[in-house]
Amino acid sequence: MLSIDKNLQFEGLDNFFYVANEKMTNTILLVDDEINNIQLLKRALRGKYNILTASQGLEGLEVLKQNLDKISLIISDHKMPVMEGTEFLKRANEIAPDVIKILLTGFTDIEILTEAVNTCNLYQYITKPFDPNELSTIVASGIEKYNLSSSRSLMLKDLQELFHKTIKSIAATLDAKDAYTHGHSIRVTLYSLMLANKIKPDDEKFLEGVEIAGILHDIGKISIPQNVLCKPGKLTEEEFEIMKTHPVCSEKLVQNIKQLGDLSLWVKAHHEKWDGTGYPDGLKGEEIPLASRIVAIADTYDAMTSTRSYRNALCHEVAMQEIAKCKGTQFDPSLADIFINMSDEIKQAKENPEDFYQKYSVLQKKIANM
Repeated sequence: MLSIDKNLQFEGLDNFFYVANEKMTNTILLVDDEINNIQLLKRALRGKYNILTASQGLEGLEVLKQNLDKISLIISDHKMPVMEGTEFLKRANEIAPDVIKILLTGFTDIEILTEAVNTCNLYQYITKPFDPNELSTIVASGIEKYNLSSSRSLMLKDLQELFHKTIKSIAATLDAKDAYTHGHSIRVTLYSLMLANKIKPDDEKFLEGVEIAGILHDIGKISIPQNVLCKPGKLTEEEFEIMKTHPVCSEKLVQNIKQLGDLSLWVKAHHEKWDGTGYPDGLKGEEIPLASRIVAIADTYDAMTSTRSYRNALCHEVAMQEIAKCKGTQFDPSLADIFINMSDEIKQAKENPEDFYQKYSVLQKKIANM
């Protein structure tokens, strides 16, 4: 059975705010073919930064590649053998677009400077001979810009990871309300992702939306009384009406998370039926969002193949037969056919959901690649 991380909590944001400049030592790469110029630059920047040097452009690119996680700013002379400064900075920009780039030039050729600004992501140019104080001021300003940008990127990464963990925390909290539905949200998400990958394998934004909608589709059940949610028998008509309110509750809860946008409509519609007899709005056919139609099949399959308080689980083969019977009435017929054709893979995923979820999860890959 898929395990839910019990340590996921609704963490505060204070762990994710940084003091960008606190004890930060930045590294600067100096590229110049004249040793005297390198020495002048070193003296102007002495004691403030770590310094790396290169005597020409190709060497500078190698130094940059070997120190990508260290270099904050590059100062390059323009007139150099083999590769001019503008070409070097252009290629450096392809490797490290966020690194601050400064060009040293002995003349002010407008065409060269325009090319440098447009192709090298140039921060500033400095004419030679340079004033050490002016150079120091420009470099300090560039380093400050780099640190602020770097700190903001780190914060956004951590906040996005926190956001995704919080979503899973909510799903785990819901599963904990009903022992019989433990892991339901994650399994529904897995089956939904597998089906969505057959339809839109290259649409990462859609797949990410399907994943979040799968995790949160039943979040509105938090508002359902425990005696109704976990009743060990058939619900009364009144109790069923209470249960039917959970998609609207899910919609309202998801609407309050501004990053989720239209996903609130997707979770609201996961109990709509292809023939228009579903709830809460009686949507029909393609009026139902595609993601909702996907989640509906995955949700029903998991409900049938899981033991509940009022009945035992059906086997995989019987559940697939039921989905086939309900295509064109409860389910989008084309999606149902695709799901049925995936029967062997779905069965394998049911038996080993943890490994399959690692394979299909867009959110986990996104966090890992940040």
